[in-house]
Amino acid sequence: MKKFVLMLTALVIMAQQNVAAWGKYGHQIVIAVAQRHISETTKANIAKYFDYDLKEDAVWMDTHRNDPDIAYTTAWHVYNVNEKHEYDPNPRLSKEDAIYAMYLADYNLSHYKELTDSAVVMNVRVLIHFAGDMHCPVHSYVPGPRNFWECTLGDYKGTFHSVYDKIPAWLYKGKPDDVAAELDNASRREIKKIQKGTLLDWAKQCGDRNAGIYEINPFLTEVLDPDTVEKSREIVSLQLRDAGYRLAYLLDKYFGK
Repeated sequence: MKKFVLMLTALVIMAQQNVAAWGKYGHQIVIAVAQRHISETTKANIAKYFDYDLKEDAVWMDTHRNDPDIAYTTAWHVYNVNEKHEYDPNPRLSKEDAIYAMYLADYNLSHYKELTDSAVVMNVRVLIHFAGDMHCPVHSYVPGPRNFWECTLGDYKGTFHSVYDKIPAWLYKGKPDDVAAELDNASRREIKKIQKGTLLDWAKQCGDRNAGIYEINPFLTEVLDPDTVEKSREIVSLQLRDAGYRLAYLLDKYFGK
């Protein structure tokens, strides 16, 4: 992959929030899980570039996805997997995807000391956001109809996609740090196993697990199972948790030296 360094764009406050995988709350939970596992060295090195909590930038890539300088990142929030749930590079997307974004951030941050401070900040924003996106069930496109069909879940009316953006907030109450402490239930050995492998291995594991939401509600179901939220608890909880473990692994890989 050619060296491609993302540069920091001017911070513009957007009046309209775009659809965000997991929503802000879910993305913050992912980061909070990661923060429980990164080393003190990693924390200190990140603090050289961020004088605030990384959770504040949880949905920066969503909020600014239509900014002219980074509008090309709009397509990065999702990715395709094939029938075997293996990563399928963009057969139905017109531009790059979430896995591309992760590879890009991985390359750049592996050389972060050679980058400008603004480029480091931008690449960390890419990393923390798309680590969450790649684990979100409706951002892992399994073969079948796209998940933006209109549906109802009790009194809620929206798209199937929006249901899973909101589910973390429906499942959990309290601050992201408190939820992270609740979800962080794997042993050290289990965490190492979850962190093992490549981005493509992680995408395959996400595809395997994320396909389960279509067993709860098959494609194009207009009136969702009233127990959808509770039936999705295990998938959503594990994906939030594992995204945090993997994000911690990557942050330590770059900043833990």
